[in-house]
Amino acid sequence: MRRDVPADRRKGKTPQRRPPQPTPGTSGTPQKTRLSGVSKEPRASPRKRRFRPGTKALMEIRKYQKSTDLLISKSPFSRVVREICQSYSVAGLRWQIYALLALQEAAEAFLVLLFSDANLCAIHAKRVTVFPRDIQLARRIRGVDNL
Repeated sequence: MRRDVPADRRKGKTPQRRPPQPTPGTSGTPQKTRLSGVSKEPRASPRKRRFRPGTKALMEIRKYQKSTDLLISKSPFSRVVREICQSYSVAGLRWQIYALLALQEAAEAFLVLLFSDANLCAIHAKRVTVFPRDIQLARRIRGVDNL
């Protein structure tokens, strides 16, 4: 290491935090009481909580694994299903609510299992990020390549 650089400026050393500065009103001297209830001192806003990378993702994974509700909104899914039906049939087909919900349950179960298999493909490639080629490989191994 270089000797001309001070010890607190060397590379790799964590900088020390400074103690908080006392606010002007709390320095030990009594303040005069003001008639108006508004203080001239700015309030210190609470800092937003910062999580380490990946922690928030793990919290979301645990949250969604505990829940049993549907993850896709019902109305956009219904619109997509009706639009696909119109492309296959000239006559306007009608759907029962329970039929749409059953179709949505099946679609979400299929997607969850597909992403789970794609995650295993990514782990096999010694990665933690799922790439589109992982999803394509999972579909090819499953035999749903023609969908």
